[in-house]
Amino acid sequence: MTLILEYKIEKASPADFEEITVVWEASVRATHHFLTEADILFFRPLILNEYLKAINLFCIKNAEGKIEGFIGVLDDKIEMLFLEPSARGKGIGKKLVDFVIQNFKIIKVDVNEQNQQAVGFYKHIGFKVVSRWEVDNLGKPYPILSMELE
Repeated sequence: MTLILEYKIEKASPADFEEITVVWEASVRATHHFLTEADILFFRPLILNEYLKAINLFCIKNAEGKIEGFIGVLDDKIEMLFLEPSARGKGIGKKLVDFVIQNFKIIKVDVNEQNQQAVGFYKHIGFKVVSRWEVDNLGKPYPILSMELE
């Protein structure tokens, strides 16, 4: 197992977007079992071509320079956090969240209610549910939990 000390967080550049999108898709396929193939194919170009450039984006790379995870923030909110499936359980997600909390005063995140692993992760690190929405921001039937740091 690779030690977390071998990882570094850096600002993502447009040159990283394709690799970040590959990580996003692998992560979604591993954790968002409620999404259909059509949903993934719908979101993939939006992630690559629109969403990544609209946020403050950071990635964590291993010693070989491979992106293991990334986090995107806007204002005081985490907009996205995704990890390469093989990187889960190594403290990478927590390291990314701690980084943006310390550097950007992040206190909020929205999470798909059906992604219970993510909900549990955020609760474990101190977030609590403050509201629930029946649909996501595109009107799709995926309930969203708004969470804030306690």
